[in-house]
Amino acid sequence: MPVDIATISAVAYYFPSGELTNEHLNVEFPEWSVEKIMAKVGVSNRRIAAQDEFASDLAVKAAQKLFADNNVDPVIIDYLIVCTQSPDYFLPATACIVHQQLHLPAKAGAIDINQGCSGFVYGLGLAKGMIAAGDATNVLLITADTYSKFLHPLDKGNRSIFGDAAAATLVSSNGAGAAVGKMIFGTDGSGASNLIVKNGAMRSPKSADVDLHTDENGNFYNDNYLFMNGAEVFNFTLESVPSLVRQILEKNNLMQDEIDVFIFHQANKFMLEYLRKKIKIPVEKFFIWMETCGNTVSSTIPIAIYQAIKNNNIKKGHKVLIAGFGVGYSWGGTVLYF
Repeated sequence: MPVDIATISAVAYYFPSGELTNEHLNVEFPEWSVEKIMAKVGVSNRRIAAQDEFASDLAVKAAQKLFADNNVDPVIIDYLIVCTQSPDYFLPATACIVHQQLHLPAKAGAIDINQGCSGFVYGLGLAKGMIAAGDATNVLLITADTYSKFLHPLDKGNRSIFGDAAAATLVSSNGAGAAVGKMIFGTDGSGASNLIVKNGAMRSPKSADVDLHTDENGNFYNDNYLFMNGAEVFNFTLESVPSLVRQILEKNNLMQDEIDVFIFHQANKFMLEYLRKKIKIPVEKFFIWMETCGNTVSSTIPIAIYQAIKNNNIKKGHKVLIAGFGVGYSWGGTVLYF
């Protein structure tokens, strides 16, 4: 058991009310049956933000739920980290907007981090570091994304995968909750172009005059929308995640059979099952929860943690290995000691 430098003391999440079911997708793409979509990605429904609903809106709702459900007074928050790749604006930071909406104290810092599928782990590492340094005692980490706004209407593949959500996690120095173990991080920027929204920022501005492309699976996209090279991302995942798990175990001086629950980034069910078998994780120790919400990017791990606790898959005394991986390429993980 590590020294309780930083602990996760509360988790909550929020879904927007909009929905995109497999039945909806089948109407738009008749060649994709409801059963085929479910078998391919393991998702039956995705929650979708409204046209006038953005990352800050989801973030505020998730934090308010955390405060209400856990009797947390916002005045104790002394730092806010918002992880998002779909910010409200280029500037100011979405965290500043969320800070104001939540009425956090003026002495609380607020910052955005631009990170995707490994974003929860990266944010957790930053929160732990601030607590370890004595610069904060209660860090509110919010992950919030509206990837649906990046998806081309004819991109049936990505629309079947991604959903919108926000999750709020309170990381504290009080020793109550799940202690955060030693952490592993990694980056390989050579894969940046394999999961990208190319247009919209300074290097490549958004354009009304842009060609529409189709990939080998018949998914349409252009450079104003998200592009994912699924085959390359899958290969990266199969290469990086088994090694990541080994490194996490080694750094925390644990054997694989000492882990009670494994929670990976909820990319899609096919990929997760492939990884589970490759790493030889027993099915009863491998937690998947994405069928009714889809891949919510940086929020998948905290949402799964919340549900695993609620479903009694995580109990007091359990060691839980978490691993995030994807866009960047980036990856990271740790062990949580409940």
